[in-house]
Amino acid sequence: MTTPTNGGLRVLAVPAFNDNYLWLIHDGVHAAVVDPGDAAPVIAALEQHHLTLTAILLTHHHADHIGGVPALLDRRAVPVFGPHDARIGNVTRRLGEGDALAVPGIGLHVRVLDVPGHTIGHIAYVSTDAGRPWLFCGDTLFAGGCGRLFEGTPAQMRASLDRLAALPDDTLVYCAHEYTLSNLRFALAAEPDNVQLQERLAAASATRARGIPTIPSTIGLEKATNPFLRYDQPALAAHLVALGKLAPGADADTTFATLRSWKNTF
Repeated sequence: MTTPTNGGLRVLAVPAFNDNYLWLIHDGVHAAVVDPGDAAPVIAALEQHHLTLTAILLTHHHADHIGGVPALLDRRAVPVFGPHDARIGNVTRRLGEGDALAVPGIGLHVRVLDVPGHTIGHIAYVSTDAGRPWLFCGDTLFAGGCGRLFEGTPAQMRASLDRLAALPDDTLVYCAHEYTLSNLRFALAAEPDNVQLQERLAAASATRARGIPTIPSTIGLEKATNPFLRYDQPALAAHLVALGKLAPGADADTTFATLRSWKNTF
């Protein structure tokens, strides 16, 4: 699946492992890859589409996001961009909050956001070129959900998601996993009266039944249906109280932490 944008750039989803998507951003000749956890499917996609790799972008240190980097570099020496996290090797330039980057070979301009929570050293890339914005957010924001808190706190993750929710509603969200159906089933348990969420689950189920990715999503759709961006909605909090999972009058961080803890065992 590819998505066109201004300037002729496209994003190609490269499936890997059980449910990962590795993202190839390309102009038909050159390509940058985001979070190549496995080199083999990236190499196969490059060869199939007659693309030359020119850059690697990383969001965080987990193996399913960086595991393919050494093998890709063995084939072709390209710059590697990643967060300020010493656990990630082979990084040419480390990036953090507010940094800007013109991705080599394809000319895509992105800015970097620090989005800790899933891991401490997690970053996201947001395109800043004219046209519809793109967000490559790793495991921070998912379609209908968010990443587990392996290293950060609920307050950190909530703040990171609030930052992403402030992006334009038409921003395309390229997350790294096909978790959408399980996320939306949980979302519906958390907010059963959300009609737009009910419709989204039905549409996503039909999409997956045809073997089509449910990603990219959009920021606007996430704000309307993702409980981790809707923790401040009175109806959602009231439902958690009714279920006995939350005390009345709980603050935002407690509500968010309750949601995330429930999702862990859902």
